[in-house]
Amino acid sequence: MDIYVYSDESGVFDKIHNDVYVFGGLILLGKDKRDICARKYQHVERTLRSKYTASVELKADLLTNEDKGKIYRSLNNEYKFAAIVKEKQVNENIFNDKKSKQRYLDFVYKIALKNALSNMIASGIFSKKDVERIIVNYDEHTTATNGRYELREALLQELKIGTFNYNYNRFYQPLIECLIDVQTNMCDSKNVTLIRAADIIANKVYHSALENFYFNPSNKNIYIKRFP
Repeated sequence: MDIYVYSDESGVFDKIHNDVYVFGGLILLGKDKRDICARKYQHVERTLRSKYTASVELKADLLTNEDKGKIYRSLNNEYKFAAIVKEKQVNENIFNDKKSKQRYLDFVYKIALKNALSNMIASGIFSKKDVERIIVNYDEHTTATNGRYELREALLQELKIGTFNYNYNRFYQPLIECLIDVQTNMCDSKNVTLIRAADIIANKVYHSALENFYFNPSNKNIYIKRFP
């Protein structure tokens, strides 16, 4: 089985002017589930299309709160994940240069995804023995082009190889040792339906976290990891 991940971000990673930064997205188990979810989401978009200019992309920054709510509820039965960063508590040095920021955001992303997959395995939603590949798709604005390869390596290390903490002389076992590969794809949300779905999820979590960083989502199919 291949696992398909679609994700986007909400907020700006800049602690001077912003309080919260969020990654959010979908975790879909297998190609059939991915395709069914995409068709359902396209149907929801079609029901709303007449309200908006034909050429515009139906993303969270354009939609009314009512329509965003309808779209988000259409994803209630799908497995979702999110990372919420409380920016004021992030170490000041991380913001010193682009590489440091990207490395930190890669860390946040991989830990949030691992947290979701780990909880799904523990709940018996899928068996890690059945997983062959994890295909991670994210909005092209999420990271620089050359950062795509670093994110792939970070995910591969965390999920298949395992990591070593030199400060504590401790090895952390990989989550899915039988994993064949992790793929990362930068996507244009105009062309990839489920990236738009991830945009709605990230936006929903972002605004909920602005109101209450420790909010408790009513939908239990979403796995949230908070940082730092």
